[in-house]
Formats: sequence, C-alpha cells, structure tokens
Amino acid sequence: MTKRNKTPPFLSIVAIGLLGFAAFKFLTGLFTPKSLESPAPPSIATRISLGSRILVESQTTAEKQAGVQAFAKGDYQTASQKFQASLQQNRNDPESMIYLNNATANANRADSLKIAVSIPIRTNPNVAQELLRGVAHAQDEVNLRGGINRRLLQVQIVSDDNDPNIVKKVAAILAKDPSVLAVIGHNASNASIAAAPIYQQEKLVMVSPTSFANDLSGIGSYIFRTVPNISVMAAPLAEYAVKTAGKTDIAICFDSKAPDNLSFKEEFVKALPAAGGKLVPSDCDLSIPDFNAESAIADAVSKGAKALMLAPHIDRIDRAIYTASINRGKLPIYGSTTMYTFQTLKSGQKSVEGMILPVPWHPDTNPGSNFPIDARRRWKGVVNWRTAMSFDATQAVITGLKQSNTREGLQKALSDPNFAALGASEDIRFLPTGDRAGKPILVQVKPAGNNYNFVPLP
Repeated sequence: MTKRNKTPPFLSIVAIGLLGFAAFKFLTGLFTPKSLESPAPPSIATRISLGSRILVESQTTAEKQAGVQAFAKGDYQTASQKFQASLQQNRNDPESMIYLNNATANANRADSLKIAVSIPIRTNPNVAQELLRGVAHAQDEVNLRGGINRRLLQVQIVSDDNDPNIVKKVAAILAKDPSVLAVIGHNASNASIAAAPIYQQEKLVMVSPTSFANDLSGIGSYIFRTVPNISVMAAPLAEYAVKTAGKTDIAICFDSKAPDNLSFKEEFVKALPAAGGKLVPSDCDLSIPDFNAESAIADAVSKGAKALMLAPHIDRIDRAIYTASINRGKLPIYGSTTMYTFQTLKSGQKSVEGMILPVPWHPDTNPGSNFPIDARRRWKGVVNWRTAMSFDATQAVITGLKQSNTREGLQKALSDPNFAALGASEDIRFLPTGDRAGKPILVQVKPAGNNYNFVPLP
C-alpha cells in the first residue's frame, strides 16, 4: 500500500498565512480610499497634506489637531466630526473646511476626484489663506451639490513658500501623482514660471489665480490663469494717473526679482506716453538688501516726479508700505495689483490713503453676484480679489472636470473657445494664450471709520 505524502504542519501554516495576507491586501485594496497623500521625500512631505497634518499653524484648535490625528490613522468619521467642531469655533479657517470635505469623501468611501492647491503658507500665511478660502468655497459648494458627476472633490494643500526651488520639487511630485488632475496655483509669478514647464511636460493643468507676469502668457497649452494679462491691468492705471489726476511725471519703485511686477512696470511705462505722461528715471529697487526708502523718495522728488508708483513682490510688500510712510504725502501714490492686501491697509493707514491701483475684482462692483454675500456669510468677513480669483480658478477646473475627468480631457475643455464657467462675478473664459478674458477695476484707499478700505472709483 502506497503511503500518501503529507505536507509538514509548518508549511501548511505558512501557506495559510500567505493566502490570508493576500486576501487582506486584496480587500484593503478594494476599500482603501483612492485619494491618499502623495508619496514624497521627507523634506517635501511635510509641505503636502490632504488632512493628516496642519499646515496653517496660525489656525489651530484642539479639535483640528484631533482631526488631523484621526485622518492620519484613517479614522475619517472621527476626523470629519473634529474638523466640523473646529469650524464651529473658528469659521474663518479654510484649511479645516478643505480637510472636512476630504475626510467626508473618505468616510463615505466615495470615488472622489483630486486636485491640489499650492500656496506660500509659511512665508505669507495671510495671502495663502486668502487663496485657500476661494478654493474651499468652490469645493464645499460642489460637494454639497453631490460632487462632480456624483464624485466628491478632494483638495490637497501644498506649502511652497513662493520659492522657485521648492516649487520645482513640489511640481515634480504633483505631476508624477496620477490622481492629481489639476493644480490651483501658484501665487507669485516667479513660482508659477518655475512650475509651468514641469506641468506642461507631464500634461497636468495649472490654473494660477494671481500670477500676472507676461512670461506666463502662452507658456504652455496646460497653463491657464484667472487674472487678465498685465497690459490690460497697467494701461487703465496709467491713463487715469495722467488724464484724470493730471500727474504726467511719474517715478516707479519696483521689485527687480518679481517677474509679475517687472511686467507691470514695463506695461505701465509703455502706456504712459500713449496717455501723455512720462517716466521719471529713479533709483528705487525694492528687492536690493540695502534698499533705502528715504534716498529713493528724495531722488524721485529731485528729478521732478509728481507721483510715485509702487510695484513690490508680494513677500516684500512691507518695503513698499514703508516707502509710502516715508513719502508722508509728498507724492500721490499709485500701486500694482500686489498692493491690494489687508496688510497694506493695516500697516499703511494714513500713509497709503488715496493710493489708486487696478484689481481684477471687487465685491462692490458686482451687485448681481451672490458670491460676495456667500463669502461674507461663509468666512464672517469681506474677501478680496485673491479669494475671488482662486474661487474662479477652482470653478474653471470643476466645470472642465464635468466634461472629462482626465488630465488631457480637462485641458481640452479649458482650451475650447466656447468654454465658460460661472465665476465670482462673470463668466470665466480663457484666451488662446491661457490668459483670462477680462478688464480691471480701479480702487482707491479711503478712510472707513477708524480704519481704511479699498473703494472702487466711479
């Protein structure tokens, strides 16, 4: 009688273990949410979050901290509850609202769609949050309505410091992550210019809400922005200064390391002669380490300047505000769009009173739009053009994703001459260059009780 070979007991245990492990991996593969944090080197990973870490440290509560801890553990139900509780304490926190939406999508095991927003959280937290509020507003609206073709929208937040070297690393990570369908950003033009070639090569749509530099116009078929071309912004300011205010001789303090404000300066200088004015050459570069505001003002006045235009990098806006304070009302002040910040009003006070600058949006000029009212209710305060333009950038992406949820399909949708998305005040349409079709509004700093505010000119 032939004996049947028996499998040794320990081999049976190993085989059962391997089968069990394979089954576990298969099942967790089925039920693990698809929108996980992007794999990144440790130095970059701390800058990227779907909800597992707090990036906006100034907006921290105990409930928010508990929320990110629960999110990191995969306990999305608890995370949702904690983020909701944090928002009840601090409604003006866009990071918590984004994380709440992300956690809710994962808690419901939703087959979601993911985009990213890249902003200068560490170096300019106020501007970063202005941009986040627009993105959070659009995300929350579309998810409350059931998502994009019944798929909820997740937003991955990225902190890039407006630093081109960091931006390139971040862009490479996002571009290689196939789950990221679009990027809202970047903020400063030097950041957007650094990232654009990477996104273009990897066919990832970038929509910048705030980058004005001429160099971005037509830089790639995947690159868009929801602000008009800088020439459209600068020319009306030059015309107003010369023809309406009668200031024909204008000096400029600019930032030579800020591509957007270099572009603004160039377009402003180009528009001056056409309006009947002229540039007063002066030595006033806000980017140099030993910049001296007193000398710059004295130099401009000695050369016959009758007005001064300020065009700083967003991260060096304090130098422009200080220059305005040194001016002490000697010269009427004009500004590039960059000067429209709460910091300008809070720090500048009387020294910036009367300053005129162009912006792509203002809440008081769109009485038929619900966005300003919705934003005030949502954030318990007035929002500015950066929030409106980041809302518009996200709205454009959402509208495009409704037509196609692939990178290539989204690019085709946004590039279509007939494309239109409902924005904060008017339809969002893109020119073949990727620039937005539109025109600016001139605003002036005026007293408002004990404070100051940007008020549209008639």
